[in-house]
Amino acid sequence: MILTVDPGHRDPPYQQIRLQILSAVTAGTLVAGGRLPTIRQLADDLDVAANTVARAYRELEADGAIESRGRRGTFVRDAAVTVSATRSQQLDILARACVAEARRLGAPASDIAAAVARALATPTR
Repeated sequence: MILTVDPGHRDPPYQQIRLQILSAVTAGTLVAGGRLPTIRQLADDLDVAANTVARAYRELEADGAIESRGRRGTFVRDAAVTVSATRSQQLDILARACVAEARRLGAPASDIAAAVARALATPTR
């Protein structure tokens, strides 16, 4: 999983990190029991302050998506543990992540809306 932080984005960096990790957990890219990078390592990788990553991790813990196991590290919560976010909250998280990625591509809102409409019109398998 590759995380990015856009300093010009309207969401603060901790929120960008949080949304990307939540999206990866929801999509199954990050699997239950998977270990996340340390706060320092991720902060270095993203060129942000350690406190930024620490806040993202705290919020992810509050969301029920990850758990800290002290010195052993931070892990994606087990599948048996229910994420506290409601379906509506999860959809909002996914939508914001999708829109953020589309904006990074430089797409205007009308193109993003059209792409979402096309995706909704496409039958799922």
